[in-house]
Amino acid sequence: MIAETRTPVADTTAAPARLGLQLPALALGFVMATLDTTIANVAGPSLRSGLGMSLSGLTWVMSGYVLAFASLLLLAGSLAGRHGARRVYLAGLGLFTAASVLCAAAPVAGVLVAARLLQGAGAALFMPSSLTLLLAAFPDSRERARVLGLWSAIVSTAAGVGPALGGALVGAFGWRSIFLINLPVGLAGLVLARRHVTEVPGRPGALGVGGHALGLLALAGLSYGLIQGPEAGWTSPVVLGSLAVAVLAAVAFGARERRSAQRIVPAELIADSRFRAAGLIGFLFNFALYGGMFALALFFQQARGAGPVVAGLELLPAQLVWLVGNVLYSRLGRRLGNRTALTASLGLAAAGMLVLALTISPAMPYWVIAVLLAVINLGVGVASPAMTGALMEAAGPAHAGIAGASLNANRQIGSLVGIAVMSAVLSGTSGWYPGIAMVFALMTAAYAAGSLTGRLGLRAGHRASGVPES
Repeated sequence: MIAETRTPVADTTAAPARLGLQLPALALGFVMATLDTTIANVAGPSLRSGLGMSLSGLTWVMSGYVLAFASLLLLAGSLAGRHGARRVYLAGLGLFTAASVLCAAAPVAGVLVAARLLQGAGAALFMPSSLTLLLAAFPDSRERARVLGLWSAIVSTAAGVGPALGGALVGAFGWRSIFLINLPVGLAGLVLARRHVTEVPGRPGALGVGGHALGLLALAGLSYGLIQGPEAGWTSPVVLGSLAVAVLAAVAFGARERRSAQRIVPAELIADSRFRAAGLIGFLFNFALYGGMFALALFFQQARGAGPVVAGLELLPAQLVWLVGNVLYSRLGRRLGNRTALTASLGLAAAGMLVLALTISPAMPYWVIAVLLAVINLGVGVASPAMTGALMEAAGPAHAGIAGASLNANRQIGSLVGIAVMSAVLSGTSGWYPGIAMVFALMTAAYAAGSLTGRLGLRAGHRASGVPES
């Protein structure tokens, strides 16, 4: 087991009002980042016309954020561990909010892309540190299960209303309003965090600049290659070159980690099977979820003839059930534990996907698809906070920041790989229905692999052989 530390935690005997405000204070950063992503997706045409932007420029407005976010996560997790999670969380919120104002004021496309990169950097700072602060504020595992479910439900609600809110803002006030909406949310988050979130002091030590530079290069190269692959072609020199850089940097990062006394990811964390399992599950989860969402949006419009608005409404019931799953985890996580909740929920999602993969056809009515998607997303809604809870159990207060950063990095890469793979499957298959059946089969395999990984890898305190308990 990971040794207990004397890292101060929030006073859980605080007055209910003070304790209750810690949850929205730590959720608002995620809400802001989620809203920004989903709202921006519906503003593409307005952005292009408003700034005279090319399709390539628009792609970088959307993907530049992901590139910066994924690349800087490991560095941000280490900064939270060294300088204090609350300080880094506030810095991330402040940077994201300021960058949002810069996005809204951007006179040309280049400024907007640069501001989106800054937004990604801000999100990278506040996301891992928020998990550290959440673990400190709610140290009791049963209470934390309830809070994680509510926290996930708040974020899921933001994701669900994002497209509708974005459409309304763009229609009424223009594309700049989708970035200005972050200003009141960000300011509220800053005020609440300053007043109601207790600092988790950092631990002195070397930052490991060389290791972080290699990690950043590996994540940036991989993200860039996956983002540009569908547009530039997977055999283009720039894509192959960026993927080669990612592989070489990852190998160098691994070699440095084995030799270094000050590792970026602590040895005792890597040795814990729960940490390794949660990271793999995060990749598989996002591979299936975001790759599937990308494919389903195209399928409803291209194969079943729905317009963008109707397609969004057809996906809405499944998104709302995801929210129900988040709240359900608040009970299941406390009663069953994260391992059982995660294994069962991903197993349910895999079973539902398998039925869709085997039965999807032009004759299948919409309501049958909607019911099956609702069952699948009920499992997904439970799995999302259960995965985070399992990771936090493995990390403990000492390593929550870097563990959260690692999980988010795995999830972001999973999303990019999932979208790239599903896009390749749809474009390489003759006909929409055979293509979507193959997509559903891949999603089935990913959810089933995640369930099996949870069953085998989330045994409490299970460590690799030869690594002593500390």
